[in-house]
Amino acid sequence: MNSRGSGKKLEGFFTGKGFYIVLFLCAAVIGVSAWMMATGNETMENDPVKSNNASFDDKRVETVIVPAQSGTAETGTEALEADAPAVNTEGLAETTEVQDSEAVAAVEEQPALEAAAPIYVWPVAGQVERAYSSDTLSYDQTLRDWRTHEGIDIIAELGAPVVAAHSGSVESIVQDSLYGTVLTISHGDGTRTIYANLAEYPPVNVGDWIDCGTTIGSVGSTALCEVSQTSHLHFAITVNGAAADPMDYLPV
Repeated sequence: MNSRGSGKKLEGFFTGKGFYIVLFLCAAVIGVSAWMMATGNETMENDPVKSNNASFDDKRVETVIVPAQSGTAETGTEALEADAPAVNTEGLAETTEVQDSEAVAAVEEQPALEAAAPIYVWPVAGQVERAYSSDTLSYDQTLRDWRTHEGIDIIAELGAPVVAAHSGSVESIVQDSLYGTVLTISHGDGTRTIYANLAEYPPVNVGDWIDCGTTIGSVGSTALCEVSQTSHLHFAITVNGAAADPMDYLPV
């Protein structure tokens, strides 16, 4: 009888208000379980980040703060210098000196750039009868003695045109007692070309600018010191007042 009565009470409880109470409790249990699961996942996800941050902070602090090895604290630069490995400089200076000497030698071996030589032309066409000789004596057929010859004698017919061997201005036109009519052209660089044994009246005047190859006169017979030779032009060059071999300037 008691068991039946108890069963009826339970049945009445679940069919009445008890049903809603049980339903509420189940819902509460489910909600609490869901909340606990969510809280647990969030905690697990956040823990590694915190752990990593803590580890990074620890490493950063350890890198910056260096405990002093002695009573006197070392600066950061001194600590780095103390920990830096020793550099072996043996043979370094010698190697540098060798490289420098090799570089200097390479520069010295390079050929120097030569300045462009002035353009000269032959003042008259012909063969050289008498060469330049300032250091050795040569026999003079006219004067019949041995003397130097500071110029060259170029064989040419009487009256053959004579041209300027290089551009310049007419510096002088004189009647020399030995070389006859002598015309001198200054080239503005310390060099002068001298044309002797010309006809008496050249077609140019002192101060005229003469281009290279321009006619300045003609072959004459006015050089008394060379009348025994074949008809020719006596041609000379001076550099800063000193005689020079014209063959060093004329094209071959």
